[in-house]
Amino acid sequence: MDTLHSITQLRLALDPVRRSSQRIAVVPTMGNLHEGHLSLVEKALERAELVVATIFVNPMQFGANEDLDNYPRTLSEDQEKLQAAGCHLLFAPNTREIYPEGLDGHSVVHVPVISELHCGASRAGHFDGVTTVVCKLLNIVQPDIAVFGLKDYQQFQVVRKMIDDLCLAVELIGVETRRDSNGLALSSRNGYLDDIEKDRATRIYGILREIRSAIEAGHHDYRKLEADARTRLAESGLTPDYFAICNAQTLQPANRNDDELIILTAAWVKQTRLIDNIRVSLRGNQPTGDVHVHQ
Repeated sequence: MDTLHSITQLRLALDPVRRSSQRIAVVPTMGNLHEGHLSLVEKALERAELVVATIFVNPMQFGANEDLDNYPRTLSEDQEKLQAAGCHLLFAPNTREIYPEGLDGHSVVHVPVISELHCGASRAGHFDGVTTVVCKLLNIVQPDIAVFGLKDYQQFQVVRKMIDDLCLAVELIGVETRRDSNGLALSSRNGYLDDIEKDRATRIYGILREIRSAIEAGHHDYRKLEADARTRLAESGLTPDYFAICNAQTLQPANRNDDELIILTAAWVKQTRLIDNIRVSLRGNQPTGDVHVHQ
């Protein structure tokens, strides 16, 4: 696996691949890789002849009081993991390569409405940073396929809308969340937690499952279920940011006419903010597989 740090180097490396009509997949990450990230590489290898992983801790998507400076940077370990997973190329630019004139005055890709809900309401400007850097990476790599994890389901739907709205010629694939044996969604931020905090954090997925079961049992007062879930999170020693039962496509509050739902939540474990979700189908088949969006 080659590691490249400049856009020019990457494009030169990809030109012969593209001319030979081989399919290219990209897996955008911020590094500090775990099994969830590697499952994205695995999926990409199933669908493309060449896989490019990217590692870039994107300053545009971090707020003023968030953990940009402390976000774990583990490039050497990440290279070893990607090599073992069969990744072909790693693009690991520095900030100057992506934002050569800095962030002030840089063009921003804004996806309206859906990016302003949930995490967007709590982290103003966050999704503008995500869509701007993802759009740049898609333009740099020009892949046939882009693979994202579904743990950040809102991010996936924001990127999907951006791709649709801007007519980007890429197939978007979302890969099911990987979890540890206790159900905790794998996340780079889990490294901030001690054992007691990790045990407490497992209640997030437990409460998501309880609310899904209640909906499947016929409880459709979604606002009451949301309030009950926030209470359960607080009783478990967590500080809820939001808990929302939504239409799975629009992420607007679900109503009785919706039959494909997503339950989204974010909660603080002391100083660490974790997100998770669970999908619910009232058509009878539980959606547990990957999500494909063809362009």
